This record gives sequence, structure tokens and C-alpha cells, in this order.
Amino acid sequence: MTGPDPSYTDPRLAQVYDSLNPWREDQSFYADLIGPEPCRVLDVGCGTGTLAVELARRGHDVTGADPAAAMLDIARAKPFGDRVTWVQTEAQALDLGAEFDRILLSGHAFQVFLDDAAILAALRAFRRHLAPDGILAFETRNPAFESWRSWNPEESQEIVDVPEIGPVTVHNAVVSGSRNRVTYETHFAFPDGTRHVGIGTLNYAEAPDLVRTLKASGFAEPDLYGYWDRRPIGPGEREIIVVARPA
Repeated sequence: MTGPDPSYTDPRLAQVYDSLNPWREDQSFYADLIGPEPCRVLDVGCGTGTLAVELARRGHDVTGADPAAAMLDIARAKPFGDRVTWVQTEAQALDLGAEFDRILLSGHAFQVFLDDAAILAALRAFRRHLAPDGILAFETRNPAFESWRSWNPEESQEIVDVPEIGPVTVHNAVVSGSRNRVTYETHFAFPDGTRHVGIGTLNYAEAPDLVRTLKASGFAEPDLYGYWDRRPIGPGEREIIVVARPA
């Protein structure tokens, strides 16, 4: 992994996250995957905790893990945030002394693992924390779709109203892009005239490589989907959605 993106670690930039990222299809997919029966859930890369607190509201025993203290501070303050166990940690360093029925990574958090070694370390950490009949689920952007090509000021700019801040203009700009790795900037313009730039790098893993690494980490052949309606993966589909169980 590279150093953390300031978009997540800077408290002011972290405040913008929820306005940019309201409840989405991926979060509905994961909530449905968990089901109504109370279970133990680990939300890795939980960010500001939108999914974690909703699952806690539904009666699940939820732990949210994230390396960014600024994001976790926002998560703790949300309604039902006191029902979640919050842990500041990198995914590969997970050592919670507990097993979980479901382990989730939403919001393309899986793409911060930038090489095979990082992916393998993370998957092995997840496997150690997964109950024998548990499920690991995450998504990564499909490299064939090349979604990053629209990450330019003209196509990505939006204005979001952030509580206690006001309207913030945000756009992305690609620094370098290829099929399997993209480095990009996120530009923030605040109503007081200040500007900030966050920079991050994402890994676009290939489906066969994911399957191979999952098996090397102790998982069985996973279910793979191209979108949240569970359609098959294809070059025209945005996502690679992985649902894996222990071998």
C-alpha cells in the first residue's frame, strides 16, 4: 500500500466523504447478503461507518476497521455508532482475536492493496478472522471497463453541500492510468476559498488473479458477479464482485 490518501486522513476532507458518497447499491447488496438474522460482521475499510452503523441498527454485532482516524471519528459520532466496535488498523495487520460470520469491504476499498503480496496478506488476515461457515465479500473495479477514463475535471466535477461547511466543489484528475494501476488526484474547493488536493493509487486486479490468490489464502472457488444485480462478469461490466467461502 502507498501512504494514506489525505482525502481520508485530513479531518476537513473526511467531512466531505458522506456528502460525496450517500447510501449506494453496493451497500444494499452487502446488507442483503448478511440477511436478517443477527450475526458477527467485520466491515474492513469502514470509512465513516455508513454501512457499519446501518448493520448495527439492524441488530448485527458489528466491528468497523479502518486505518484513518479522521474517518473513524466521524463514524463514532453517528447514530448507532456506539453499538459498533471501532478499530484503527490496516487490513493486513488485523489481529482481533475473534471470528466473524461476514467480512465485507465496500466502496472499492479492496483496490488499495497494490500488489500480489499485499492482496495475499490481506486475504490471509481475513481468512484467519472468518468463521468456518462464514462469507467474505468485496468488489473491485473491472479493469476491462476502464472507468478511470472519465476521472477528469469535465466529467467528474460535482458540487456537494457539506453540513457545517457549505457547498464544496470536487473533481478528479488522473495522474497516470493503465489497465491495472491508476494514480489520481481529488481536488476540493471550499466555500471559504481554500483548496486541497488528495492523491491516491488504486490496483485494478484481474478476475483470474483474484481467484488464484483467494485459493492460495484458504478460500474455495468464489462466486463472481459483474454488477449488483448478480449479472456475470464481462468487459462491459463495471465491477468484479467477489463472494467467497472458506475451502
